[in-house]
Amino acid sequence: MAINSQYARWFGAAAIAAAAFSATGVAAEDLTLWTLNFDNGGANTALKKVAKDFETANPGTHIEIVQRGVDEHKTALRVAAGSSKGPDIYFSWAGLGLGGEYVKAGLSLPLDKYYTQYKWNDELLPSAAAFADLYPGGKHGVPFTFKGEAIYYNKKLFQKAGITGEPKTYEELLAAADKLKAAGIPAFTFGGSVNWHVMRLMDVLLETKCGADKHDALMAMKSDWTKEPCATEAFTEFAKWTKDYTLKPFMGISNQQSYTLFVAGRAAMMLEGDWLVSQLSGSKVNLDDYGVVPFPTNTNRLYGFAEYNYVSTKSKNPDLAAKFVDYFLSTKVQQDLVGQISSISVDKNVQYTDQKPLEAKWLEIFKTYGKVYMNGDQAFPLDVTTEYFRVINDVASGNIQPADAAMQLQTFISGRS
Repeated sequence: MAINSQYARWFGAAAIAAAAFSATGVAAEDLTLWTLNFDNGGANTALKKVAKDFETANPGTHIEIVQRGVDEHKTALRVAAGSSKGPDIYFSWAGLGLGGEYVKAGLSLPLDKYYTQYKWNDELLPSAAAFADLYPGGKHGVPFTFKGEAIYYNKKLFQKAGITGEPKTYEELLAAADKLKAAGIPAFTFGGSVNWHVMRLMDVLLETKCGADKHDALMAMKSDWTKEPCATEAFTEFAKWTKDYTLKPFMGISNQQSYTLFVAGRAAMMLEGDWLVSQLSGSKVNLDDYGVVPFPTNTNRLYGFAEYNYVSTKSKNPDLAAKFVDYFLSTKVQQDLVGQISSISVDKNVQYTDQKPLEAKWLEIFKTYGKVYMNGDQAFPLDVTTEYFRVINDVASGNIQPADAAMQLQTFISGRS
């Protein structure tokens, strides 16, 4: 029995050692990537192909991609930040809000040495790479995508309502909404159950009513929301849009359900990102039936944000994680990904050919706008974002008056210190 037991222990150890090597005799190395289950199915497929190609180029390496919904992903990251285990690489948004939460919690590894080693700043769009420098203690994360958000509109519904051109000013947008209402067509559709979807409307209205400088100061919590009349004006406009010009009921549906209603022709417009082009293509709709135009804030800034991949402090092999990130950012891979994950690459060396009209319009938009203002949930810290969501939802539901909204938000902000 002793001999058999000793043999069993030896055999088990040998099996474990053998499992650590691939068929090519190369030591096996595993990476885990936590990311979203993207609405655009093509993005999910493309990301898995990138992982497989990296495995082929690096024999013995295996990448496990774990995909979750937005809220489930955020929850998993918060749990990982407080535990000893987590992914090697994780997706999050850039900015002090969503991305900053996990940086502050110690989940993100500073990447300064990898930026130098791989010369990422020579490859990346400056506007996309700039978010890595927002955090104290070094560079955090690398761009996954750089997103713009604008109004998609149904040309046939515009025509039915007698709208003959794209709205170039806020006043023209309001006039279009009135024409749509008179024709029995809701102007916008939103999904209120996920908080951040209808938040976009509030964000663009703040930019419209406050202008760039005041908007930035409010989001940076350097200005008092009760002392800037434009904040109350924006909440008033928000209440008007959600009451008079939005498909109802919207507070109980998701962003995906809202999208389904949009392609079904139930509403004329959606405030969405450049990724919707691929989503529309995947839904087999006629892209020629849709147009896209930036929300007319009159500030000459584009509404948008960056999505980042971060190397986790829980990773046992950050060098390999950085190597995968570098592979993903390489011009060859980014060239192959054009139109699959995003219409515009974060690699400034990528070339664009054979674009769909909507993709070409987005490229024109990105070339036109040199300045960006971010989504509220990325500009604010997490606790303020949560309160921002609450106030927005209560205004949309009619539970609080616009005049009280700025006061309630400022009361929370002031109470943090």
